[in-house]
Amino acid sequence: MPYRLAADLIVAVHVLFIAFVIGGGLLVWRWRNLAWVHAPAAIWGALIEFAGWICPLTPLENALRQRAGDAGYTGGFVEHYVLPVVYPAGLTPTVQIVLGTSVIVVNLIAYGLLVARRRR
Repeated sequence: MPYRLAADLIVAVHVLFIAFVIGGGLLVWRWRNLAWVHAPAAIWGALIEFAGWICPLTPLENALRQRAGDAGYTGGFVEHYVLPVVYPAGLTPTVQIVLGTSVIVVNLIAYGLLVARRRR
């Protein structure tokens, strides 16, 4: 039971991290010092997608699930949890590039608007 709970906690942290990577630029509008945490997180999130890497949280979650007696899964977190909801087909390199590009575009817009606002 504690392993399953820990694995579920990892999933929650993973989801929050992804949400922070995607939308954290908007939080920087309110708390500017958060940019020191968000920018590296967004770069990491985009790199994971562009390079086709698997986030270190995924093997940790799988190990905890296996210790709990559950089956782990192959592939990455996004492929296992997010893509079945958003895209019925499997994860392809093209989809990964689109996801990584989306992270960069959303955050460039957020930071660009912040810089424009500060100049006014």
